[in-house]
Amino acid sequence: MAQEGAQGKLWTAMPGIIQSLDALAMTCTVQPAISAIVRDEDGTIGSLQLPLLLDCPVVFQGGGGVTMTFPIAKGDECLVVFASRCIDSWWQLGGVQGQAELRMHDLSDGFVLAGVRSQPRKISVNTSAAQLRSDDGSTLIELNPTAKTIAMTAPNGATINANTTINGTLHVTGAVTCDSTLAVAGNTTVGGTLTATGNITGAGKSLNTHTHGGVQTGGGTSGPPT
Repeated sequence: MAQEGAQGKLWTAMPGIIQSLDALAMTCTVQPAISAIVRDEDGTIGSLQLPLLLDCPVVFQGGGGVTMTFPIAKGDECLVVFASRCIDSWWQLGGVQGQAELRMHDLSDGFVLAGVRSQPRKISVNTSAAQLRSDDGSTLIELNPTAKTIAMTAPNGATINANTTINGTLHVTGAVTCDSTLAVAGNTTVGGTLTATGNITGAGKSLNTHTHGGVQTGGGTSGPPT
């Protein structure tokens, strides 16, 4: 009985439900999703909802100056892992720190691992490719290691805020709209109609302003543009 009583005060890990996210501090408030078993003075056994876990550091996967973040929201499920020693000094100062308190495996020292799911909140998983995706699967970036392909699906469009270099063939099945200058250094084949509201320049010759030499009346052919 004494051993069971000691184990009952030892917190290791448990599922939780996010109540709020402090994006600046990178911490969450979490409601433990498992009730505690308690025994009344008369020996009656019941359950008790555990208190909210405050200021739990969130584990966003990262390293080498790169971090992947997620927009954690209220109601998301998670796994809370409890440190074996007090984390207060480390959390506030970083580096190697002493223990601010002598507590061990305490509810005050939880780390949040987001993404754990109970059966009612499960999603379908692609078993052949890695995906960064919305829960409903409508928007995603997919990497297939077997096919050696990357695919992206974005029903409302994608935006690239960068100069972009494509070292390969660009195949477009839809329309192409260019609001500024479009420069093509290699061969380009257009299977449909190419429409330009501005000027088109080829080999230094302007479609709007170039002239032709050798023009004469009758059935002759003009010379090349000058």
